[in-house]
Amino acid sequence: MARFSASAKPLIGRILLSLVFLVSGSFKIMGYSQIVGLAAAKGIPLAGISIAVAATVEILGAMAMLAGFQVRLVAWLWILYLIPVTFLFHGFWRMQGPEQQDNMAHFLLNLSLIGGLLFVAEFGAGAYCIDSARAKNV
Repeated sequence: MARFSASAKPLIGRILLSLVFLVSGSFKIMGYSQIVGLAAAKGIPLAGISIAVAATVEILGAMAMLAGFQVRLVAWLWILYLIPVTFLFHGFWRMQGPEQQDNMAHFLLNLSLIGGLLFVAEFGAGAYCIDSARAKNV
C-alpha cells in the first residue's frame, strides 16, 4: 500500500497542475471576446491570436500532463508561457489598492506554479503515465 501511494503522488500532482491550466484555458474560450479586449487594453499584440494560442497551450498541455505524455516538455512550455504572462498580466507594482493585492496574489501563484513545474521538468511524470509505459516498451 505504501508503494502505491508513493507512486501515486506524481499522478496526483499532475492532476492538480493540469486542473489549473484546463480551467484557465476553458475560461479563455468561454469568455474569448472579453479576454481579447482585456489583452488588447494591456497592449498585447495580436490579442485575438495570442489568446487563442494561450488557450490551446493550456488545454492541450493539460491533456498531455494528465495522460503523462511528454510531461517534461509540457512543463518547460508552461514555464516559458507563464514567465511573460505573469509579468504582463499581473504587474502588481503598477497598481494600487485591491487590484494590487489581487494581482500580487496571482503573480505569486504563478511563481508557485513555475516552481511545481520545475519539479515535473526535473523528475518527470512518475509511474502512472504514458511516458513510463512507452519507456518500458522500448
